[in-house]
Amino acid sequence: MRRVLTSAAVAAALALAVTACGDGSGDAGSAPAKSAAPAEVSGTVTWWDTSDATTEGPVFKEIIKGFEAKYPKIKVNYVNVPFADARDKFKTAAQSGSGAPDVLRTDVGWVAEFASLGYLAPLDGTAAVDKPEEFLPVPAASGKFNGKTYGVPQVTDTLGLLYNKELLKKAGYDEPPATMADLKKVALDVKSKTGAGGIALNVDAYFLLPFIYGEGGDFVDVQNKKITISSPQSVAGVKIVEDLITSGAAVKPALQDSYTNAETAFKDGKVAMIFNGPWSNADNLGGKVFKDNPDNFGVAPVPAGSAKAGSPLGGHDYTVYAGSQNLDASYLFVQYMASAESQAKIAGKLGLLPTRQPAYSAPEATANPKIAQWQKPMETAVERPWIPEAASLFQPLVEGYQKLAGGQTTTEPMLKDVATAYQGILKGWSL
Repeated sequence: MRRVLTSAAVAAALALAVTACGDGSGDAGSAPAKSAAPAEVSGTVTWWDTSDATTEGPVFKEIIKGFEAKYPKIKVNYVNVPFADARDKFKTAAQSGSGAPDVLRTDVGWVAEFASLGYLAPLDGTAAVDKPEEFLPVPAASGKFNGKTYGVPQVTDTLGLLYNKELLKKAGYDEPPATMADLKKVALDVKSKTGAGGIALNVDAYFLLPFIYGEGGDFVDVQNKKITISSPQSVAGVKIVEDLITSGAAVKPALQDSYTNAETAFKDGKVAMIFNGPWSNADNLGGKVFKDNPDNFGVAPVPAGSAKAGSPLGGHDYTVYAGSQNLDASYLFVQYMASAESQAKIAGKLGLLPTRQPAYSAPEATANPKIAQWQKPMETAVERPWIPEAASLFQPLVEGYQKLAGGQTTTEPMLKDVATAYQGILKGWSL
């Protein structure tokens, strides 16, 4: 059945529009040269796609065929680079001046860092920045640094609570938990009444944020240049995770490759709940317990803590390498891939959320019920700080989280160690 995304859903996406600009003081690039006429542009564009090679890559390759048909003088060299490796691999290539792609699918948290290092071409005034008024302001803000545009939004996302409706029903619940306290109770009831695990945790810093945000905490306070990861609010959030593990409400976390382990357990019906984003829709729906029963797959906002329900705003941008020898072709490639038409195709086939308002009402997008299903989770999305150091803040926290999940430490000393590590990253910031 074709489902239509209502104007309310578009309004919900627009509710994320809290105008923001990237922080930073340095000029990371000069004004671009005038672009050539599209029909005259030729060359090869190497694109590093950091999406899932199995479920998402084929869709992007299909869209690339449309680009090459429109611009027959331009060829695209598609390279799928694992997301976990892409940041360091791009920085190494850009620093050496050899081997960097013309275009990179960049996590929203990397743009300010790459731009501050001079690795990205400024895009204002080029074909890449097409119909900017269509973009939702918050995703668009992720591509800004020092007043210039370095990234064009591809997709936006957040984390939600994904749940197995049948397992929850067997445990006595018709609705998913709305609070963190309920999350623990439901997880324990699932465990005792069904034999399945209650919730599987991804031992990654990004997946700690809903717990931290829920208690009013955060990594940092950018306005006051203060490190807040060890604040009482952040401590309270991480203690919820510690309690889920020690109480048995969460299955024993895998310390290595925890994302894949949690995802596999969920789609095989071995656990009832996980936190994940819309990028996992296709993978989950191909799983044993959802493939023949997609209605069993539930999506809800992350449960609220004592302060609020909050989940990190994520997504990806298209960026162009400053040292590219194919700038005009790269600008046209970004324009095509980020168009409302391309975004609607991506939304329809993969359930990934567009960054352009018109894409939400396109027939291809409205045909996918998952686009509307993610409306409520997106309303709780919290904008992350667009600072050059943002991406570097995750590693100390994930290392601490792994020790916590492995029983080697507890919340307070772990977060104090993380805060100390942050002082080495954020020069001049206070605790």
